[in-house]
Amino acid sequence: MRDLVAITGLGVVSPIGLDVAAVADSLREARSGIRLVHAPPLRQGFAVGAIDASFEEGFTKIELPFLDRCQQMAVLAARQAAADAGLDSFAQFGQRAGIYYGNVNGGVSAAQAWYQQMLLEEKQAARPYAAMAIMGNAGAAQVAIRQQVLGPVISNCTACGSSGVSIGDAARAIADGHIDIAIAGGAEAPVVGSLMGVFQGTRAMAAPDPEDVGRTCKPFAANRSGLVLGEGAAFLVLESARHARARGAHCHAYLTGYGVSSDAHHIGMPAAEGQVRALRAALDDAGLSPADIGYVNAHATATGGGDIIEATSLREVFGTGQNSAAVSSTKSVHGHLIGATSALELLVTVVAMQQSLLPASAHLDEVDPRCELNHVGPRPLTGRAVDHALSFSCGFGGTNVALVVSRNPTPPVPD
Repeated sequence: MRDLVAITGLGVVSPIGLDVAAVADSLREARSGIRLVHAPPLRQGFAVGAIDASFEEGFTKIELPFLDRCQQMAVLAARQAAADAGLDSFAQFGQRAGIYYGNVNGGVSAAQAWYQQMLLEEKQAARPYAAMAIMGNAGAAQVAIRQQVLGPVISNCTACGSSGVSIGDAARAIADGHIDIAIAGGAEAPVVGSLMGVFQGTRAMAAPDPEDVGRTCKPFAANRSGLVLGEGAAFLVLESARHARARGAHCHAYLTGYGVSSDAHHIGMPAAEGQVRALRAALDDAGLSPADIGYVNAHATATGGGDIIEATSLREVFGTGQNSAAVSSTKSVHGHLIGATSALELLVTVVAMQQSLLPASAHLDEVDPRCELNHVGPRPLTGRAVDHALSFSCGFGGTNVALVVSRNPTPPVPD
């Protein structure tokens, strides 16, 4: 018997809110967290889903040299999720607790600081702590240390699907009985010149909207002009329903389906066939039909080709009529968090279900006809109860991940 996987904790540090309550408020108002940011030494300004806060005061002078901004946000969001689940330490669970973490770029600020020291100041060796601040698994390690997680601590780097795969793998480990509880999610802090310049080189980034920078990201819109990067962290506490009941934990929702696939097509161009396989795999895992899904949080990044391919995939699986799943992309207000984007968007989906809210694709004033779907539209829809929802992510390299969350799932059945 595979056990149900309950979501018992939520934690977030994002452009649309520094906690779950603030994120819910932003979703209700379709409030944008995208603003103009400069990333020296680059001279131009960028539209970015940026967090107007420093987190250094939350850490000691001894801790800070080991913590890039990315890891600072990971620690804070994971701490929120643990507290929401009623936990201040996971030590009591021994090796039955784990961390599953998604990240692509590691501590990029710390890396850029070393490059400047090496190339401009001719330093011959980095500072002793630089390696620990730069490494891609540092976020997971720092959370494990603070939360005393003694079981598997695993970092995943599959581009924009990184944290989604991490969440899905954590859920499988729980459902199959390998562990009882996990902190799963991701973090990313890309607002640094070296990385912003890399993405600018892809020619896929949107120029800041000249009238309102907050309207720069326009997924599925006829006038979309490219993606907008964002920073932040989001984590969920997952545990078996049996384990949650035994300790009297509150359950926000259940993670009932996980599908992952590879396009095996092109390093930078998605393929509808691979996306469809991931979507159908998640539905099969959840034991649901497309008609059961009330809302889809789409990956849509507002690029010219990517949105069309994804819309094609979603149409093939869910159709387009008024009775099909409602679709939106919340990247329109928080930007694309790269390795953390799946975790943030799944958290947004859970919050929306709790609020009986369908989040907007903000700024979707005119839909590109090639992106025809049952769009929520530019304003959120309230009073819309959803029993099952799906969050979808795809990324460079061709990995696609779909996660299904349910309000009241059916009981588990034998494998």
